Amino acid sequence: METSGSLLRIGVVGFGHLGKYLVERILKDGAAVGLSLAFVWNRNSDKLKGLVPDELILGDLSCFADRPCDVIVEVCHPQIVKEFGLHFLSQSHFMVGSPSALSDPDLNTRLRQAAQQYDRTLYVPSGALWGGQDIQRLSDSGALKALFIRMSKHPSCFRLTGDVLSDWTEGEGRRVLFSGSVADLCPLAPNNVNTMAAAAVAAASLGFTGVQGEIVSDTALSDYHVVEVEVTGPNGFSVHTVRRNPARLGAVTGSATYNSFWSSLLVCKGHGGRVYLC
Repeated sequence: METSGSLLRIGVVGFGHLGKYLVERILKDGAAVGLSLAFVWNRNSDKLKGLVPDELILGDLSCFADRPCDVIVEVCHPQIVKEFGLHFLSQSHFMVGSPSALSDPDLNTRLRQAAQQYDRTLYVPSGALWGGQDIQRLSDSGALKALFIRMSKHPSCFRLTGDVLSDWTEGEGRRVLFSGSVADLCPLAPNNVNTMAAAAVAAASLGFTGVQGEIVSDTALSDYHVVEVEVTGPNGFSVHTVRRNPARLGAVTGSATYNSFWSSLLVCKGHGGRVYLC
């Protein structure tokens, strides 16, 4: 991978809570760990003023190739992956912070083909997924029989399409919003189920259609999100993990996920021509 000196040049697409965290962390600690900031883009560039050096602000995302970088990190929305993912891979490695976009089988295939064509890496961060590497190894060995993920959050933390949660009231308790394939779930909750999408990438033998997911609204969960993973293998083998991720009311992303993304970024040293769960 070509770099500027010894530093890996990072372009950040999106400046919500996660994007802001990554940008601040790169500006503060990047040089010490081999990272530098190539550009930052946000749909509303006014939000960047005073927080990002003017020379690093990219006003028009279609001009990203004018800012050479080694890895482009998307932490914005699945639509950006759909519109720009192939273009990003033609110029650099690409970290998909919204892997729910990969539930579109056509887009998934085209991005994988582009990674091979350009000898780039399509990175998928683990995010809030616990045990992703183990799931991947089990899948690669052909021993993964089933995978189920349940995500439970306070209703204020969900960003769903349609009016599935429009009638929630404080104190109503627990409500199952959806249970079925992750392929069907991703379009319903594109900003909330990236953990499940990462699991579907890890479980390549099952894919988005074979991995099962459930999202639960629970007004009792005012301090954290809960992610449960149930893995089934051969001959009665099974693993059940429960992760409690501290989160404020209304927060889409739990606080522990920020450090997870940073750790994923630190392993972006190039694994050309493949999809890499990090």
